[in-house]
Amino acid sequence: MIENVKINPYQFLVLVIFFTIGTGILIVPSVLAAEVKHDAWIAAIFGTGIGLLIIWLFTTIGQWFPHLTYIQINEKIFGKWIGKAVSVLFVSMAALYTSSLLYYSATFISTNMLPTTPMAALNILMMGIVVMAVRLGLETIARSAEIFIVFFFVLFLILGMCISSQIKFENLQPVFAEGTITLVQSSLYFVASSSVNAIVLLMIFPALMNKMKQARKSFFIGNLIGGIMIILLSFLSVSVLGAEDTAREIYPGYELAKRINIGDFVQRIEGLMGLLWFIALYFKTVLYFYATVLGIAQILHLKDYRPLTLPLGMIAVIVSLVIYPNVVYQKEIQQSTEVFFSLFVGLFLPLLLVIVYAFRKNTLKKSPEPESP
Repeated sequence: MIENVKINPYQFLVLVIFFTIGTGILIVPSVLAAEVKHDAWIAAIFGTGIGLLIIWLFTTIGQWFPHLTYIQINEKIFGKWIGKAVSVLFVSMAALYTSSLLYYSATFISTNMLPTTPMAALNILMMGIVVMAVRLGLETIARSAEIFIVFFFVLFLILGMCISSQIKFENLQPVFAEGTITLVQSSLYFVASSSVNAIVLLMIFPALMNKMKQARKSFFIGNLIGGIMIILLSFLSVSVLGAEDTAREIYPGYELAKRINIGDFVQRIEGLMGLLWFIALYFKTVLYFYATVLGIAQILHLKDYRPLTLPLGMIAVIVSLVIYPNVVYQKEIQQSTEVFFSLFVGLFLPLLLVIVYAFRKNTLKKSPEPESP
């Protein structure tokens, strides 16, 4: 027995919201504006719609064997060795993106808040609280997310209300100038980061849920709420900053908060935006790392994943310091190589899983299930 806890559908809903928003709250508007300019917010709508279809695929896979995690499902459907090979790719993706998010957080803080603090120190501090959360277990992670989601929505509401007076609808024109096909293609990065990568949540859904039917709804609703928030942020970024400035900025959401000025009194509250993003990024990093350590423990058939947390945390810190030489390279890689890697591990392999399951369905139902997590 590796994890003997169950979380409720609402807790899972909150975790899905944080995972969906994650890096997107600061980065996605810039990526979309660079591709489709004024139509960035429409591309986000397309991305949210496509994302819901992918979530439907994940929930369908999870329902086949409700007492197994994704690692165990791979081994059951593909067979022992092919299943382990697919699982290793899955764990590699989760581990890589754990380090990637550490780099994002350290770069953002050192660029905007603490320019003289070494990135290594920031990464160690961030990874320290991530390791602490994962060692305490899924139930602790979920309960803390329940608390922070309230602050998150309040801060987002404050940001939206304060900046709404600066909206310029002419910045959104012409609408649909780029065409439907271009809009769908440009939404790939958003889909990959928010929905395709959500395959790591199959390490929780539905094996560690206490109500599977409600949990499936939570998966959809959480992804939809997260998508709507990215749509709103993309809309605000383009309508206030303009398409060109949004594309030029690395963190348009943060720049948006800098523009807030109410009666020359309420201003310079970009720290709130930074806190907003940090909360979402933290929980997304925790979920990636949780999937990594639990996945490795199940591949190796260990009884407890906790001894892996500290050494893997140290490796994640080291990788985060060497993964990208600079921000320009990081932006290039995240929009090309990482998107294709995510689509391969999070979409192609699950679709292959569906095909194999269709051929082996009758045989699999007769075979005994491996030990549940």
